Amino acid sequence: MANVRRQVEIVTTALDLLDEKGADAVSLRAVAERMGVRLNTVSWHVKTKGRLLELMADAIVARVSQEGLPPAPAARFRELVHRYRQALLSFRDGAKVVAGTYAAEENTLRTGEALVGALLECGLSEREAAWTTWTAVYFVLGLTQEEQASSASVGEALRAAVTTDTHPALTRTLGHLTGGTFEERFAFGLDLIAGPLPAS
Repeated sequence: MANVRRQVEIVTTALDLLDEKGADAVSLRAVAERMGVRLNTVSWHVKTKGRLLELMADAIVARVSQEGLPPAPAARFRELVHRYRQALLSFRDGAKVVAGTYAAEENTLRTGEALVGALLECGLSEREAAWTTWTAVYFVLGLTQEEQASSASVGEALRAAVTTDTHPALTRTLGHLTGGTFEERFAFGLDLIAGPLPAS
């Protein structure tokens, strides 16, 4: 039990560092210094930085609440995807941490179970349910990473680089490529993914 408590303390400290300084500042040494312990103390409990990131990712996904979900499976799937995005946004570089790991941990598995289960209830085949879940997860991770790293200069760089002669399609759609909020892009993408699901 003491070992579990110490591991939780390490992960909590790492998440605090993440929020304060970003993903690149998180290391076993930085966590040890913040906790005022030796590096080998942290290493003994989490072994490697990769393992620490897995535990951090699972702690981030733990914020995907399953309380008060809609009873209809399609609506439940949509709500879970919304909550997944909000969990990633609740930490600085949250999407970057989760995207860089493959955490087969309790909270991550619980969320995956809920997503896949909702799609199976919608009548999708096992393959469709699994791959639709992956599609939604990949979409949210990618969009949220861009959102968390976004700066106003990105749109300016694209507008400066696109020319009518060389990029006619991009020129026609430039206002849409550089416009809209991330929330609007998220809603559009989720509609593409979940739109075909039966309403009840």
